[in-house]
Amino acid sequence: MAREESLRATKRITRSASSAPTPEKKSGFKTKKTADLCSPSLTDLVYGDPISLDALLSTFPGRKAQILELIKLLGHLNSPTLPLFIYGVPSTGKTSIILQLFRHLNRPFVYSSFRTCYNPRSLFESVLNQLLLHHRDASNGYSSAKRCDRPSDFVDLLRDALTSLIKRLKGSVKKSMPPQLALPVDGHMIYLIFDHLELVREWGKSSSVLHFLFNLYDNLNIPEVGFIFLSNLAPDMFCSNMSYVEQIPVYFPSYSEDDICQIFLRNQENQKLYSSFLDVVLRPLCRITRRLDELSPTFASLYMQYCKPISGPDTVLNEDMKRRLYSKLNPHITSACNETFRVLDYAAPEAETSTKFEMKGCKRKLESSKKSDELDFHLSTSAKYLLISAFLASRNQATLDASLFDSSGGPDGRKRRRKVSQKVMAQQETAEDDLHTKGPGSFPLERLLAIFQCLSSVAEGSPDEDGGSDDWLGIGGEGAVVTTDILLQISSLSNVNFIVRGGSCPLEGSTRYKCMVSEDLALKVARSLKFPLAKYIYRR
Repeated sequence: MAREESLRATKRITRSASSAPTPEKKSGFKTKKTADLCSPSLTDLVYGDPISLDALLSTFPGRKAQILELIKLLGHLNSPTLPLFIYGVPSTGKTSIILQLFRHLNRPFVYSSFRTCYNPRSLFESVLNQLLLHHRDASNGYSSAKRCDRPSDFVDLLRDALTSLIKRLKGSVKKSMPPQLALPVDGHMIYLIFDHLELVREWGKSSSVLHFLFNLYDNLNIPEVGFIFLSNLAPDMFCSNMSYVEQIPVYFPSYSEDDICQIFLRNQENQKLYSSFLDVVLRPLCRITRRLDELSPTFASLYMQYCKPISGPDTVLNEDMKRRLYSKLNPHITSACNETFRVLDYAAPEAETSTKFEMKGCKRKLESSKKSDELDFHLSTSAKYLLISAFLASRNQATLDASLFDSSGGPDGRKRRRKVSQKVMAQQETAEDDLHTKGPGSFPLERLLAIFQCLSSVAEGSPDEDGGSDDWLGIGGEGAVVTTDILLQISSLSNVNFIVRGGSCPLEGSTRYKCMVSEDLALKVARSLKFPLAKYIYRR
């Protein structure tokens, strides 16, 4: 799996490495050339040195048919193409192959992944920064080339950036640029690649975002622009009732056992020894999962156990030694089969239907729900309530705190509700739209501690075993000073990026924070505390 991880390196790092300056004899030319190479150029839109087709096919065993099909669909140089939709289960080489394919074709492209773009604004600015050859660094305050919040503004800015870039590609840019300074760019077609499209479903109002992305081909109406979508889900899982130009689907199936064997045999020093190891472990583990990202760490640990009785790496194995190695490795294979499993990101409707028929009986349903509520990491009780408080502070507006938290700490106070006016409802809808567009909101430390104190007053459950005092959450009654333990818990949540700093407000003069956890994770943490978090989340 080290091969695929190296291929999935970020494009910015790979491109900057590919354009590293070469040493010169004369110091004057060296300074000038280094400055030219550090400045943005059209070579930032290609993926390093071009490679041959044979090298591309040998890098990805079992993917010759998909690579040749993609080359055929992309067509000849500067030929327009319909949008492509590449899909398949995770860890089948979709991202790595499409990036290396454009490296082979040496054509310019823009790559954006929904793993790093968590809202429309971050997506829009990521695409525009690459098209405008803008690098975010300390010199520009790590700011984007254009601030873009609305889809309508993005279409206008995108059309202008593409038109300007296509003119540069069609012009005499390569003639005016010395060949030793930069790699040539083939053609004037520019491709927009959107990866991990299935993650858009986690956004609020995801159908409108998907509809906007799928209609970009018609809205721009620029023949020199191509669109490529990559997803773990099939195209029919994305808003099939929408009207847009239908993409050309390209399916990446799971690897076969022979393909997995060829992938793991590559770059092995002793291929005979590793081949005998794969003969033992490949078949039982492939019955459970065929994802390379799951098989790779399992194979690494098992191979260390397999090589322990061997005296040296050049040892020739006979049949008797192979049987002894298998007998010693067999218990480790059994435990690895119990630990290795595959989890689909989103279950298909057929899988959900079959699961309903398989899960018979209330006992099995309760056991499965308990397992799903278990956290993959450990947090103390006070850290869990701090994380929930930070999520509510980022999710809800500050003006809603008074209505959500009454004098008793919860929303169950028997106060008479006033009728909400149309103006207030419109403001709330606008605030919710801004929440989905701009991402999680920021909050001061005082508001976080206030929400934490309200939640701790209505908290259900018992303190941790190591907490012997009654003030087990770290905050006492009214006017109590915040203990050092609470500040340490906030610092720990910041170290794991559950809470990040969101800048400072010039009016308040204090640092503001943001909560970066998703709603699903926050609900899971709340269920572990038996805390009714859903009552405190404002929904329209």
